Amino acid sequence: MNQNNRKNENEVLYTEWVPVGKFVKIIALCVFVSILSLGIILTALQPIEMSLVGILLGVISLVIYLFYYNYRGLKVFITKRLLGVDYGAFNHKRILLNMIIDCSVVKAHFRTFGGVGIRLGLDGSSAYNTDFGDAVKLTLKDKRPFVFSTRNPQKICNLLNELSNS
Repeated sequence: MNQNNRKNENEVLYTEWVPVGKFVKIIALCVFVSILSLGIILTALQPIEMSLVGILLGVISLVIYLFYYNYRGLKVFITKRLLGVDYGAFNHKRILLNMIIDCSVVKAHFRTFGGVGIRLGLDGSSAYNTDFGDAVKLTLKDKRPFVFSTRNPQKICNLLNELSNS
């Protein structure tokens, strides 16, 4: 019986993939293609003298691609017990629902966070944001507020409030 309760607590009630905005995709693609093209052109023009530079620029473009691939979006999921937000392979935020005091719908403004990614806001919050659109702001017990991008902020807040009250 105890094992069934644990299985029930871990059942995913909501999941969402929030990709990075088009602006970030365009910038990443332009930087990647520019550096890779420069490496290819330099190597083609002066193969012997510029081969090391071409290889170095190829490695830099590969690193940029891997960073983009890792941070291309975030995964949001909610169970009966916790909220999880994963941003890339190494950034996983887990918040127990009983630690959430308030949930509100906000905009992830550039002036507050200074960009996209894993940010510290001027308002004292930490954020995982993929664009400057809709987001959820959580006020937490004994921790700084947490903001994350989503396409369904009201739905998430409604679900979190419903689960917190039950």
